[in-house]
Amino acid sequence: MAISLWCLVTATFFMIHLVPGDPVRAALGSSTPADVVAARTRALGLDRPLTDQYLSYLHDLFHGDLGTSILTGQPVTDTIRTQLPPTLQLAALAFAVTALVSLPLGVLLAVTTRGGRLRSVESSFTGISVLMLAVPSFLFAQGLVYVFSIQLGWFPIAGRSGVASYVLPTVALAAGPAPFFARIVRAEVLSVLDADFVRTARSKRLPGWRVLLFDVLPNSLTSTLTLGGLLLTGLVASTVFVEQVFSWPGLGSTLVSAIQGKDYPTVQGIVLVYGSAVLAVNFLVDLVLAAVDPRPSTKR
Repeated sequence: MAISLWCLVTATFFMIHLVPGDPVRAALGSSTPADVVAARTRALGLDRPLTDQYLSYLHDLFHGDLGTSILTGQPVTDTIRTQLPPTLQLAALAFAVTALVSLPLGVLLAVTTRGGRLRSVESSFTGISVLMLAVPSFLFAQGLVYVFSIQLGWFPIAGRSGVASYVLPTVALAAGPAPFFARIVRAEVLSVLDADFVRTARSKRLPGWRVLLFDVLPNSLTSTLTLGGLLLTGLVASTVFVEQVFSWPGLGSTLVSAIQGKDYPTVQGIVLVYGSAVLAVNFLVDLVLAAVDPRPSTKR
């Protein structure tokens, strides 16, 4: 994780500095006198060689200092502390909706289409899931805004005010992953349903719901949890685009504004947060997999 974070920090630092344009000029405006721009550049240390700036950034980073925004003059840590909760709320809610929809739907599809039954249902659902996953989340979000906000007026067009404002962004984020995740659950459940221990459980004349709940589902969690972790990190990343559509006050919209304004410290800080979230989720998934894996460990 440490090596991955270092690679992420290094790549982000040099990539954002390759963006053409003067960040100080962009922040102060084109009419600002050259001497004022030069003084501000020296104050921010942007006149030093790039390697010196990189080493200074690493030094500050190790001391918990993410720098100061070029655009707003506020500490980046304060910006992240303010904008992170709305993003996490949106991603967590979308993940919960995806799990609540895809898990029972995948199990239902596995049970009803097992053995080649209802092939038309399976083919239709596969086509729908591929189509939903292929449509970009921001494009789907714009369609939701047009239909349910502009035409029908059921939900707010933008902003974060009240429960209703969460509906469309959550649907936009969960609409693509939910059917795809349901297909994964279906495949995992189908493979477990044909296992010997499931046939043994059925031979004991146990109720079908009991076999499904206590034998099939626990043994279907390994790959499902792995993909679930990837899904959660993907949802966090997708908020960058969805937040722009709905003017959601989160890290995603702040990141886009920072990139457009060439705000080096803010971009680096937010990307570091996103990367840390991805690594942390993957690490937690590994721990959970080790805990729930029904296979006995082999002692050497």
